[in-house]
Amino acid sequence: MHIDYTVLEKLEKLSHLRIDESKKEEVIGQLSEVLAYVENLNELDTDHLDASFSTLEGGTPMREDTPLSHQEISKDTLAHAPRHEADFFVVPAIIE
Repeated sequence: MHIDYTVLEKLEKLSHLRIDESKKEEVIGQLSEVLAYVENLNELDTDHLDASFSTLEGGTPMREDTPLSHQEISKDTLAHAPRHEADFFVVPAIIE
């Protein structure tokens, strides 16, 4: 795939970003470099690899799924909030 002004305009529209005219050439060059790097990955032979390949022997280690409750953590977090009540953040209403 080749990045040109048409593709860049579509990307601007999809991302809701506006790229300054003076920066468009630079952005096209950077996007082309990223795309070339990703296309290099297509050259890797992955046919012999299992989809669940892991570098850990025996797979991913599991742990007990037990909830933790540390009151100090929530109190410390709320202490940095501009406003809080009980154990909740107080924020401006956004729905009338």
